[in-house]
This record gives sequence, C-alpha cells and structure tokens, in this order.
Amino acid sequence: MNIAVFAGAAEGKKPEYMEAAGALGKWIGENGHTLVYGDGKVGMMGRVAEATLAADGKVIGIIPQFMIDAGWENTDVTEMIVTDTMSERKEKMAELADIFVALPGGVGTLEEAADIVSWVRLGLYKAPFIFWNTLGCYDKLKALYDQMIEDEFLNAEELSFVHYLDNIRELEAVIK
Repeated sequence: MNIAVFAGAAEGKKPEYMEAAGALGKWIGENGHTLVYGDGKVGMMGRVAEATLAADGKVIGIIPQFMIDAGWENTDVTEMIVTDTMSERKEKMAELADIFVALPGGVGTLEEAADIVSWVRLGLYKAPFIFWNTLGCYDKLKALYDQMIEDEFLNAEELSFVHYLDNIRELEAVIK
C-alpha cells in the first residue's frame, strides 16, 4: 500500500511530534508499505522517511526542481520523482496514494491536506484521509469542519473518509 504523508520541514515544539513521525515511518516500513512524501530531509518529513527506511521500507520522494536547486532533497530515498511545481508534486503524490496522512505541520501541510480532502470529496481520488492528531493538534480543524456541517456548507457523509487518529491501532482499523 502506498501511504502519502504530508508533513513539514519543522520539528515542532514538542518531542511527541517527531516521535509520532518516527512511529508512523517505522510502521510503514515494518508492514511492507511504501511511503510517498515530499522528499524533505529535515523535520517531520525527514523523520518519517528516515524511520521508514530504517525499517526496510520503500520511500518515494516527490520534489520540485527548485527545492533540489536549494539542496533540500533527501538523496537516501528509494526513488525520487522530480516535478516542475509544488502543484505537480501534490498531484503526483495523490496519484500514487492509497491512503493519505497529514502529520502535524504548518501552512504547507495544511494547504496540502485541504486540497486532498477537497479532491477526495469531489471524487477525483478514493482514499481515506487521516489527520494524525498528536496532542490534539487538529482538534480545532475538526471543530471547523464540524461547524461547516452544522451550518450546512457540507454534510457529514461528504467527509466520512476523514479521520482524526493518533495511534497505529486506529490507523490499522481504518485501512481494513
């Protein structure tokens, strides 16, 4: 299974964030899955890739050329796919994914998550979307989506593929 993980280049303030990225990467590798991610070598992105590789997993990094030019790429990946733009990067990740996971992150992670949730909702892709809710980091986003449902901008069924999880057992249940 190809698991697309969106994550930032920052580590976050609390060690639990990096621990979550490492645990997810380790699980991906140990269970024979493939990590599909943005090919960063630092922060949450770097940690999930490093842990997947350390657990003998396969890692596909997708990165725009300008990031390679800046020296931001992870050359340790199993396969690197180079795109022209950030949008192409995200589209390629979506094409390859069987499931989507957003680890805690910043505005880039949030932008990627919002696009993918919208695309799945529109039927362009069919896959679960997991907000990895370490320390409740996505609780306010969940409240916003709940408010959109309450205000009838969405209906609950339209977001039935979205899950807020913070442990591997819950992830395994969603995959089954």
